Amino acid sequence: MKFNFQLKKLNKNNFQRKNYGKVLTVRLPCNPIFPIGPIYLIDHIHKCFPDLEQQFIDLAIIPPNKVPKYLKRKIDQFRPHLIIFSWRDIQIYAPVDGRSGNPLQNSFEVFYSKNIFKKIRGSWGGLKLIVSHYSEIYRNTSLVKMGLKRAQKYNKGIKVILGGGAVSVFYEQLGSLLPKGTVISVGEGENLIEKIIRGISIDQERCYLAGQKPRNKLIHEQPSTTLKTACNYKYIKSIWPEFNWYIEGGDYYVGVQTKRGCPHNCCFCVYTVVEGKKVRVNPVDEVIKEMKQLYELGVRGFWFTDAQFIPAKKHIKDAKILLQAIKDQGWRDINWAAYIRADNIDPELAQLMVDTGMSYFEIGITSGSQELVRKMRLAYDLKTVLNNCRMLVKSGFKNHVSVNYSFNVFDETPSTIKQTIAYHRELENIFGKGLVDPAIFFIGLQPHTLLEKYALDNKILKPNYNPMSMMPWTARKLLWNPGNLGKRLGEICLEAFDNKEDEFGKTVIDILEREYGRSSLKESLTVRSLSERRLANLKK
Repeated sequence: MKFNFQLKKLNKNNFQRKNYGKVLTVRLPCNPIFPIGPIYLIDHIHKCFPDLEQQFIDLAIIPPNKVPKYLKRKIDQFRPHLIIFSWRDIQIYAPVDGRSGNPLQNSFEVFYSKNIFKKIRGSWGGLKLIVSHYSEIYRNTSLVKMGLKRAQKYNKGIKVILGGGAVSVFYEQLGSLLPKGTVISVGEGENLIEKIIRGISIDQERCYLAGQKPRNKLIHEQPSTTLKTACNYKYIKSIWPEFNWYIEGGDYYVGVQTKRGCPHNCCFCVYTVVEGKKVRVNPVDEVIKEMKQLYELGVRGFWFTDAQFIPAKKHIKDAKILLQAIKDQGWRDINWAAYIRADNIDPELAQLMVDTGMSYFEIGITSGSQELVRKMRLAYDLKTVLNNCRMLVKSGFKNHVSVNYSFNVFDETPSTIKQTIAYHRELENIFGKGLVDPAIFFIGLQPHTLLEKYALDNKILKPNYNPMSMMPWTARKLLWNPGNLGKRLGEICLEAFDNKEDEFGKTVIDILEREYGRSSLKESLTVRSLSERRLANLKK
């Protein structure tokens, strides 16, 4: 008698076909922002496998002391075959008050304050932030381990997938902290999860298994295309009893995605590698169907979650078609907002933006110096931005504008600071001083970015540094503010923190103008010739 058994090695290239009859999706604790990423995953699974049973739990809205018991109880009740964990963020350096205090103020008090009591306060605040940071990482990885162990009581073949924004950025560091065999997903997860459920090889997907080494430059691989259709919110509500938590308050913006991808190459931004450079526009009819469902559920505030709502001039037409479709719905009581490149607007689009209820406008120029904007590879034309802002005001826009400034990124000098002041004052002239809110950022250096490459090439960082580290000797390098100018900027920020009568950003701008003055607007919009720049560098 012959026995002919085929033995197959089980690894990520060859998953044994399992019956994933029940899928539990879990958003790990974070700030309570509408969980559009996990919702889109769940919707995609339902469209591919309508008979598969799903549940969703959002731990962001559960009191922290009740999270472990809540997760255990849900697993005991549902007994899933597959658990998908979503980890939204690892906020190492927030520009404003984070979940455990203000990291910018704490670090600047330690690094730059001359007052011993402020140094002590900053050290104490920094210590609490360090404890909080590592506690969050430990808590979330522990929840993944606990969820796996609990589910194994009911299904020995349980599989765990971990994805989300934090995982995409720090996937190389998180692998050693998770149970072996956990599927670590980078970027979009729809196709990956569909293949796992179907028992198809995931060798070509942007993922790896905990306990193994990821492919080199995994995050730089381009994502596979997913056809996006309107999310079925009737189904989402049926598997997520707490859905109304985000609706009943009335002040939450609910996310709607109109496209994926970003074609730009900004030196400090990780979006372009996470989402890929190819812009994939969702069908307008499907976006409207999704918004219509939300509108009928009582939603009046929409946040278009695209990396950029109008990524390039060729997408102006796409934006017009979508906004005209929104206008045709007759929704006079909605507000919407998005990240918008202010250089990609024309008069017709500006009018549509105002007519359809754009309530918030963010100008992410980073600097008011065209020379620095070019060095940071932001691809903005600052003169065009000003002209388009005038166009918006002419079209009737009267709401607040947020302008992002990240001082001291590349080759910042007193001259470029004066140029930024001149540019900011011109924005105030256009919109009105009370409506322009400067948001002061100091870049938190992130892996997989051009800024990280610059730091490594110039030996500011060591090749084996840990980007998740909050130790002071690493933190000072990752909170990007180098050199003597960095020290002065730190002191200015500390002075601004002491001013309780005005907003931090506006105070910083006022102090910078007091200290350095203001250039002409023409200077801020001009890029010097290469020979002039070389001469200036030699004189430093």
